Amino acid sequence: QVQLVESGGGLVQPGGSLRLSCAASGSIFRINAMGWYRQAPGKEREYVATSTSGGSANYADSVKGRFTISRDNAKNTVYLQLNSLNPEDPAVYYCNAELRITMISSISNYWGQGTQVTVSS
Repeated sequence: QVQLVESGGGLVQPGGSLRLSCAASGSIFRINAMGWYRQAPGKEREYVATSTSGGSANYADSVKGRFTISRDNAKNTVYLQLNSLNPEDPAVYYCNAELRITMISSISNYWGQGTQVTVSS
């Protein structure tokens, strides 16, 4: 069984910063991409950023230049540094991992439980 556990959400003032973490654990053979999505109340879940197994990072246009994704492969952990937070950023942030649980299994998607980010003065 695979678990993704996020941490680091909270309340921050506009212009402030937070750092989210997501650790994957369990029966994991190899993790390909790890990333972050977010969902605000009344809206669809949207893509935020991805870190590939090769070290490439991709971002949604809305967060480019403000958010930074990084990854520690030895710890099966992905981070998201959120800077210059604004009123468009509050949401539940979800971690996602594309991984294989065995050498011959297909790639499956796993999700964390989400962590709340609130921006308010």
